[in-house]
Amino acid sequence: MDAKPDHATTTPRPGRYLIDPDRSAVTFTMKSVFGLAPVRGSFAIGSGTADVAEPLGESRAHAVIEAGSFRTGSAKRDEHVRSPRFLDTEAHPLITFVSGHGDRADPAVLAGTLTVRGVERPVELTIERAQVSAGEFTVRATASVDRVAFGVSASRGMTGRHLGVTLDVTFVRS
Repeated sequence: MDAKPDHATTTPRPGRYLIDPDRSAVTFTMKSVFGLAPVRGSFAIGSGTADVAEPLGESRAHAVIEAGSFRTGSAKRDEHVRSPRFLDTEAHPLITFVSGHGDRADPAVLAGTLTVRGVERPVELTIERAQVSAGEFTVRATASVDRVAFGVSASRGMTGRHLGVTLDVTFVRS
């Protein structure tokens, strides 16, 4: 949960923090049309927690993303991606991330398990920035997610395999 030394100099106080869904989001970029056209989109974060520990490497985080909130600005594409062929949001309405402990060797990496369509895979979040203020903190983290590893394999060749994911999350002390 800590950032690299050149990004932040303070860490949040130990305790439980709740995600503020109104000030948090997941955005992504991927290639489409045979890898030529970039597609940008977002998901809403519904809820989550961060249990900040001392030492910081013992901290844990959990986030619940609403799969049906998938948006790219194209209603037709969004509906298609929410269908059983891709995310199958009726059968799998939630995407979750549950961290393990932070990486003691590199506190800017938070390893955990991402669950999409009921498929669990390890993922590492790189903490790009952390800002701490009274009673809350905001984190920007990035990851690369292989959609095929989660069973989202439709439209190979037409749609990029890897998504560049950015999480901007605000946690408020509970």
